[in-house]
Amino acid sequence: MSGWWVYILRCDDGTLYTGMTDDPERRLAAHRSGHGAKYTRGRGPLELVYSEACGTRGDALRREAAIKRLPRAKKLRLVEKKEVL
Repeated sequence: MSGWWVYILRCDDGTLYTGMTDDPERRLAAHRSGHGAKYTRGRGPLELVYSEACGTRGDALRREAAIKRLPRAKKLRLVEKKEVL
């Protein structure tokens, strides 16, 4: 895989975490091992429920910010429409 990605994880407590990466598999492994974001530590098991390819790092940063601004209901609709990697 190349390029940048935006992703959403569903935590075991039902919350959603949005992030970006240039290597989704490595980043998911980091989250699951407790070396990802502080927010996801202790909230496992984590499930990758959404991913979206973005061209550049800047594109991914902007898309991540846009998704984070969405209300939870809209994030859930986004998750329902897209396929995971």
